[in-house]
Amino acid sequence: MTVAPVPSAVRFFAILLVLWMGASTPATATTHPGQAELVREVARETGKNPQALNALLDGAKRQQAILDAISRPAEAKPWKDYRPIFLTQQRIADGIAFYRAHRALLEQVGKQYGVAPEYIVAIIGVETSYGRNTGKYKVLDALVTLGLYYPPRATFFRAQLKELLSLPDNHLAGPVDTLTGSYAGAQGWGQFMPTSIRDFAVDADHDGHIDLSNSLPDIFASVANYFVRHGWIAGGPVAARAQPDGAAKPIAVKDATPQWPLEQLVAWGYAPLQHLPPGEPASLQTLEGPSGPEYWFTFQNFYVITHYNRSPLYALAVDQLAQAIAAGVGPAETTR
Repeated sequence: MTVAPVPSAVRFFAILLVLWMGASTPATATTHPGQAELVREVARETGKNPQALNALLDGAKRQQAILDAISRPAEAKPWKDYRPIFLTQQRIADGIAFYRAHRALLEQVGKQYGVAPEYIVAIIGVETSYGRNTGKYKVLDALVTLGLYYPPRATFFRAQLKELLSLPDNHLAGPVDTLTGSYAGAQGWGQFMPTSIRDFAVDADHDGHIDLSNSLPDIFASVANYFVRHGWIAGGPVAARAQPDGAAKPIAVKDATPQWPLEQLVAWGYAPLQHLPPGEPASLQTLEGPSGPEYWFTFQNFYVITHYNRSPLYALAVDQLAQAIAAGVGPAETTR
């Protein structure tokens, strides 16, 4: 049988139709740069449905307010301006009331993990004002914005976005597209990033669900477990004021890693203003106080707090808030 040739005009419009349909096929379109590769990775590693992952990401929005917020972190302030943000009479009073309201559970968790309860309370106090302010941004928006549109820290935040999409449903307080948190994508009362939820969050109430927004046992135990897993020493010192003499050796440090025996720092001209355990590995932080430079011996537990937030200002604020809360509450059953 002979087939009649197709007119050239018909062939031309048929080709245009095929090209148009291909360009408009949803499977080939993505909303955000790098979305297709991210979805392929998560689907390959977790078995999650690519269409469902794309739908989640398609609903996320790049938020300029998030990019603005990360460009002006509080940790950029000097200590003299940073401290008053967190060491207010109201925050201390609220911390004392929070401790007293949950004392039995806090001291149970503190005893189990070897972390003094006032430090658990202080973390929650600094991060979210004791659970009252857990963040207004959609976590998915925050991590899409910073992971796919913020080159200076895209590697870190893309990894957090990937982990958020990969976490089992029972590790989150709700559906991924309903979660709210900080501009950096941290969530819950303790402000855990997705990889911290994966690695350190605890189902302390044994209900088969990790809930860092509604379960106090999960919240308290997760903060304590985070500390322990980063090397917290039960009863160990955190920070102590140092007084330099006129010939003190200038010391510069890159981070809060304990580098020298305390006696070495004393030999270099820095005298402790309180009794400290001899031989304790220490570092020295020099901060801009309201009356000039302040010098602080810092120890392993201080270094652990900087894993929560790498700023020494943050770690010192947590330590001082914890001490103020402990002084207001009175003796606990656990030790520092």
